[in-house]
Amino acid sequence: MDIRAGEDGITPKRKPRPFIGITFECCSVYCRVYKNRKGDAYEGMCPKCFRRVRLVVGKGGTSSRFFTAR
Repeated sequence: MDIRAGEDGITPKRKPRPFIGITFECCSVYCRVYKNRKGDAYEGMCPKCFRRVRLVVGKGGTSSRFFTAR
């Protein structure tokens, strides 16, 4: 975990976690899905029905930051 000093030089400031945006068609909701601890996939779930989603981080990848789960 990368912890740096905040603007005041005293308070620790955490590095923001990488995320992607997912629209879940099942419940018509949008939420952020964060990279897992291993850093090999983005994992999350629909906040209403708890349907799971997992997007694997692959070589070459994509520059897209927003997706739709069907």
